[in-house]
Amino acid sequence: MDLVKSHLMYAVREEVEVLKEQIKELIERNSQLEQENNLLKNLASPEQLAQFQAQVQSGSSPPPSAQPAGPGTTQQPAAPPAQTAPRAPDRPRSPPPARTRHDDRLV
Repeated sequence: MDLVKSHLMYAVREEVEVLKEQIKELIERNSQLEQENNLLKNLASPEQLAQFQAQVQSGSSPPPSAQPAGPGTTQQPAAPPAQTAPRAPDRPRSPPPARTRHDDRLV
């Protein structure tokens, strides 16, 4: 019984460490997004902010390219999310090679 208990305690401690690390990463990501949000708010014109507020209240959100730039402002493309990896193009899969009777033998 003690072996089961010690194994469970070890597993729980390990899970706690993983969760602590995830919390730390999420706090850092949240801080980064808050800074980016503040920067975008400071760079946006009052007209853009009003338009955004109206979109939030109505529940619709057009793509960023559909939003016109305010007078005298230049829009910079947003940085891509830090944790996304480029996706490889989908390729048709070829069937697996036919098995021969030699494949079943242990070497």
